[in-house]
Amino acid sequence: MLEIKKITISYQDCPTVKDFSMSLKKGEIASLVGESGSGKTTVIRAVLGLLAGGGKVTKGDILFEGQSLLQNTPDQWRRLRGTDISMIFQDSGAMLNPIRRIGDGFVEYIRTHEKMSKADAWKKGVEMLERMRLPGGDHIMRSWPFQLSGGMRQRVGIAMAMTFQPKLLLADEPTSALDVTTQAQIVRQMMELRDEYGTSIIVVTHNLGVAAYMSDWLVFMKDGEISDSGDRDAILNGNRSTYTKKLLDAIPSLGGRRYV
Repeated sequence: MLEIKKITISYQDCPTVKDFSMSLKKGEIASLVGESGSGKTTVIRAVLGLLAGGGKVTKGDILFEGQSLLQNTPDQWRRLRGTDISMIFQDSGAMLNPIRRIGDGFVEYIRTHEKMSKADAWKKGVEMLERMRLPGGDHIMRSWPFQLSGGMRQRVGIAMAMTFQPKLLLADEPTSALDVTTQAQIVRQMMELRDEYGTSIIVVTHNLGVAAYMSDWLVFMKDGEISDSGDRDAILNGNRSTYTKKLLDAIPSLGGRRYV
């Protein structure tokens, strides 16, 4: 489904991600793990064509279902984003317009990608919110973003991202700044989306526990390059790079036992 082929991403002719490659099949989950500034978010923004500050893919290619995303026109990107490829941003509260009710933004988003009446778009929004286990979807649609908790806003972000059942979901630290209970709920819901729709998911995370629990593939990044990659069992139990070993050794243990 997705193949990233030795891409280099540069800002003002300065490469920040170098020779990055990975592939993802339908229904697989991959996690990009590494320290802040290692290039994780840059990679998934490149996949969605949303590099900020003049960033460009200066080498390599990104193929989605056999077609190069780097050749997309602005109109092709508009049709692709939010439908076949969606993204959950790190700060879902910032993603939502603070001066518009949830329903206003949700309805506009739906009608941008599908021709339907406002009433039908409202019903579809309510249905998606309730699928994300937000009870009283109609009440949520009438709420302002500041009236929702962080976990609720994150669920709104996931509901919007999954409205058109995308083939590929990009999640930029979807559990950051959430309490542990809410983190577990979000992770379970994302895995249910994979099971129900066959959605492929790339997760950017600092949480090695989350990555190890939900991912088929793990990619460790350092200084804009891949330091280690492989399936979960190979990374956690097999041969690993020195950097990967240090990250895994930094995970706290409980009662002398480490759960990653």
